[in-house]
Amino acid sequence: MTFAATILTLYPEMFPGPLGVSLAGRALERGDWSCETVQIRDFAKDKHRTVDDTPAGGGAGMVLKPDVLGAAIDSILPGTGRGTSEAGGGALSPDQNGSEQPTVPLHHPADGPPPPVGEAIPILAMTPRGKPITQARIREIAQGPGVAILCGRFEGFDERIFEAYPQIEQVSLADIVLSGGEPAALAILDACIRLLPGVMGAPDSGVEESYENGLIEYPQYTRPAEWEGRTIPEVLRSGDHAKIAAWRKARSEEDTRLRRPDLWERYSDARDQSASGARRKD
Repeated sequence: MTFAATILTLYPEMFPGPLGVSLAGRALERGDWSCETVQIRDFAKDKHRTVDDTPAGGGAGMVLKPDVLGAAIDSILPGTGRGTSEAGGGALSPDQNGSEQPTVPLHHPADGPPPPVGEAIPILAMTPRGKPITQARIREIAQGPGVAILCGRFEGFDERIFEAYPQIEQVSLADIVLSGGEPAALAILDACIRLLPGVMGAPDSGVEESYENGLIEYPQYTRPAEWEGRTIPEVLRSGDHAKIAAWRKARSEEDTRLRRPDLWERYSDARDQSASGARRKD
């Protein structure tokens, strides 16, 4: 089954971008995933294809308009029919319901367009106001049929969009502010694509790494055994798999405690829960 990605953006030329090379690029060529871009500006109602306006109450910057965004979102939802006849700038073609929808470029045309986004496919809105996405959520998305990502710009989205579409998840990549949601969308797609079956060579590559068990990953080493007076830890050259596993777990825990106290606190809380849900006494 092809993992279908639908990106709602003002800059469709940014996709697939770096996802067209390396592992993700080869997976795209094989048809493991597909990428459809929806140009938000095609749903503007005026001749200038305006997508933003000044903030209500005053302030700097511009805000993405809810009527334009709503029409763009409706174009990927089955059976809505809103925002189609008034959309400008794109060619129109009949959809499965008989209404007209703007056609959009597919980066992997051989697979055909991805299915309409329904309840089974999550819709993410990239915004610094959103909840930081986690590796656990990435894995959940990668195990499904696909994802739709709404890329913010300027001062962000009109809040009424999230009231009208409660199924949209507001997510952020980190505690940073970008010029737009596209780089964050690319990062989230990359995180999902690498977990698709057959994309990475070794099956364990997506399991033994940072965040998969609530910890950051242990340090990695490779040949040469000595470099500038620094050697690979003896335990990793011992051939004793039990000792190696114990060393790796201990280093993951220690490095997480020192570098990511937020992760360490969550990991410690989860570890200290008994089967009944009560915390064990120290």
